[in-house]
Amino acid sequence: MATDKPKLKVIGEGENRKLELEYPCSWKYKIIGAERKKLEEAIHSVILERAHTLKHSNVSKTGKYVSLNLDLIVQNEDERTFLFEALKAHQDIKMVL
Repeated sequence: MATDKPKLKVIGEGENRKLELEYPCSWKYKIIGAERKKLEEAIHSVILERAHTLKHSNVSKTGKYVSLNLDLIVQNEDERTFLFEALKAHQDIKMVL
């Protein structure tokens, strides 16, 4: 059963250290774009009908960019990476964190 926060464990030492997640887990992507409506449409075109929460995060100092937080459950590393890459590749999304 998924929890509200991902369970993290650090494995390896030195430069070989990496996080190991326990799946399924809740994952948050911060998504940045120029226009909120287009950003919302882009996100929905990638995640389709998946259960999620989308919340306003921030507007840049100049008002040129807006960011949204996308929260959803990911089942495994491949799914988490796929969603990251698919969001990043969308023409209306400038950056995914």
